[in-house]
Amino acid sequence: MTARIFRPAPNAMQSGRGKSKDWVLVHEPATPREIEPLMGYTSSSDTRAQVRLTFETLEEAEAYAQKNGLAYIVQPAHQSTPKRSNYSDNFRSDRKTPWTH
Repeated sequence: MTARIFRPAPNAMQSGRGKSKDWVLVHEPATPREIEPLMGYTSSSDTRAQVRLTFETLEEAEAYAQKNGLAYIVQPAHQSTPKRSNYSDNFRSDRKTPWTH
């Protein structure tokens, strides 16, 4: 059973950085999901797939995995470059395309 430690990307629908500062430890699925014949839902007998642990630092997540004897993989953190723009730049006279209504 392998665990994956990563820092999630920020929500694409919002400009904030919520829930992207913590490190997350999730277990990789041990068994594939199967379709339940009665209702047609997908299910799995792997209960570790439901566990999602968050840590403030990468070192805490690695220490937890080592303490519990989990094999783990660390994915590098996503670093986005902020695109800075000013409102007044919309009305500059030297724009590449002229501003019109």
